[in-house]
Amino acid sequence: MKILLIFFTFYLMSGAAKAIDVSGYSGGSVLVDSGKLWFSDSAKYMHKLHEWGTITYNMKHEKWINEGRFTLFKNNEGNLMIYIRDLNKRDAGRYQIRVEGKWSIDMTLKVEEEICCKMSKRVMVNIGETATFSCEYSYSHINDFKIIFKEGRDSIDTICSRWNKTERFSISDDKHKNLFSVRITAVTPDDGGVYLCGVWINRHSYSYYIITTVDLHIMTKVGVSRVSGYSGGGLMIKCEHPQYKTKPKYICKESDGCSERKNPGFWGSFHKIGTPKAQISWDDPWEEWMENGDVSLYDDTRAGVLMVFFRELKAADAGTYRCGVEVSRYNESFTELQLSIIHDVKYPMVVTKTAYLGEVHISCQLPEEHKVHFCKEDDNHICQNISSSKVTEMSGSSERNEERVVTVSISNVSVRDAGVYWCGAETRDTYLTFISLTTKIQLNLIMPPVVRREGESAEIFCPYDSIYKSKPKSLCKGKCSTRDRNPLSETVREEKETKTDRLILKDDVTASVFTGSITALTAEDAGKYWCAVTLETELNYLHTHLMVIMNEELNLTKYEGDDVSIQCKHQDEDQKSFCKAHEASMCVKDGVSLETIRDDRFSFSDEASAGVFTVNITDLREEDSGIYWCGDHVITEVHLNIKRGFSMIIIISVCVILLLIAGFTLTVCTLRHERRGDAHSQLPTIPSDELLYTAVSFQKHPEESLSDATVRFSKNEIHSDYASVSHRMRLN
Repeated sequence: MKILLIFFTFYLMSGAAKAIDVSGYSGGSVLVDSGKLWFSDSAKYMHKLHEWGTITYNMKHEKWINEGRFTLFKNNEGNLMIYIRDLNKRDAGRYQIRVEGKWSIDMTLKVEEEICCKMSKRVMVNIGETATFSCEYSYSHINDFKIIFKEGRDSIDTICSRWNKTERFSISDDKHKNLFSVRITAVTPDDGGVYLCGVWINRHSYSYYIITTVDLHIMTKVGVSRVSGYSGGGLMIKCEHPQYKTKPKYICKESDGCSERKNPGFWGSFHKIGTPKAQISWDDPWEEWMENGDVSLYDDTRAGVLMVFFRELKAADAGTYRCGVEVSRYNESFTELQLSIIHDVKYPMVVTKTAYLGEVHISCQLPEEHKVHFCKEDDNHICQNISSSKVTEMSGSSERNEERVVTVSISNVSVRDAGVYWCGAETRDTYLTFISLTTKIQLNLIMPPVVRREGESAEIFCPYDSIYKSKPKSLCKGKCSTRDRNPLSETVREEKETKTDRLILKDDVTASVFTGSITALTAEDAGKYWCAVTLETELNYLHTHLMVIMNEELNLTKYEGDDVSIQCKHQDEDQKSFCKAHEASMCVKDGVSLETIRDDRFSFSDEASAGVFTVNITDLREEDSGIYWCGDHVITEVHLNIKRGFSMIIIISVCVILLLIAGFTLTVCTLRHERRGDAHSQLPTIPSDELLYTAVSFQKHPEESLSDATVRFSKNEIHSDYASVSHRMRLN
């Protein structure tokens, strides 16, 4: 206050100062030539009168004093210049500018509204090309001289005017449009900066310039890359700038004129994931992902890489982008990126994989022959690389190069490994790497199913990550992510040991396992159980199936060719199981070892209202015999025995008997034939030989019967090899 009083007293004693009048436009700037010398060794003062606002006080400098939007500097003629940027209505009023012991002037500033002169412009031009920009002015200044200045580090220099022309710079004035244009040929990095388009107002003892500003950015295109991704899939782009590790990086779309730059260091458009904007400061190291809609960015200052992640590509994302770095304030280096979106019903593929803890194998289908990229979504849906110690194998097989299947093996799988994984094709270019994510894998981890019989007890084990030791835990049955949570889960919070009627929940923090024990099992206890940890919300991270086998078995005996219908109970409409296996645990829907029945003879009919479904089997075969497990989580054990049909047994028996009879008859006939053949072959040939036969004579008269015939045999024991029987009939 004493300083202001001394200054006011000095002002009254010094008498009237030189007065100048200056006009400017809201949003624009004014540059005033005081017509007075700078005097480097003298202190400079600038005050706004009536308000007694001090702008600069007792400051000395060789040629440049800057305070916010107000600058005092020395021009090439040695005069003191006054530069006020970004005028607004509050800037209007009287100012005093004084060089201590030398001179003092009063300046009255008027700030007017004028559409023509409000907007500052941003112009980008590639290095070596021609830059052209235009500046509007008010009709009242149509005949005033036009001039171009450029801001330096601590100066404002005249670049081009009627009396100061430069080889590469030119000005043309279109008075019909109240527009003058500036043209700069063969631009270089040094041409980048802030240009001041001025209309010169000459008042003899002083002059000033009504200014509009143009920011000219010089772009250096280092290369062109063509990138493709699948509609609905993800895309990771890594823009590499190893020589500018700590420089600000960005990506922008050329079709939008690069007006909206996606820059992880500017939180007007982006915000640090997981951090409210109000908590972000410009001193933050920006070592986290920044998010804006479906696009996230991360500036890896250690490697000099800008990572851009499109979570879900759309047709509107196609176009030409610039992935660049700000080498200096007005000089940038970028790679042109031409992004095309492919529409293919096969991609992205969505796969659900369910596996036990330990090791898991995941198969991915890739459209092309490229390096395989495998990553896991974090809590912010950004696909992060997986530690090489987790991925033990990445192998591919293909019949043709256009498409192949890759198998990824992950070892030491724990509960924290559940989640969403992506695999895709990685392409390396000179200045960037891009990864088209084509297969989305939802990995669900389960514990082995718990199978018990009705009336027994069951234990459900829930291992958890050590970071959750102090967190409340619960066991939830059914659809635990929706409002119809089983009320059971609300009563078994972790208190080292929690008991209800038939349920005990224990937490072993040393082993990082909590256990739920259920006694006297009933059909109502069967179902899908989730292990849950309470964080900000309920985290259901692991599940298992509790299957209760009913004590009442179903025994069925049928014959081959028959049909059979088996009725099964179920509680879950989405899960119906009828399988043939030695153990019921093999029939869990989400299990790994599942023996399914795939036969056209088997069909299902559902009666949801009755809580049953029926399995129909036609044309039964002997191999259909066995043990079946019927139901969802409430299991009925079915013993099916298939016998051969009765009619078939009869047919087979008759066939066997007929074959035996035929065989016996053939054997007898064969033996008789052989015996006759032997007898004829041994007839005597010499009449004088001993008696070798006996003659039997039958003499039959009409009045005699055959029974009266006599046979005479010699009483001597004579061996006869054959006998001849001669039968004579006499005819009367």
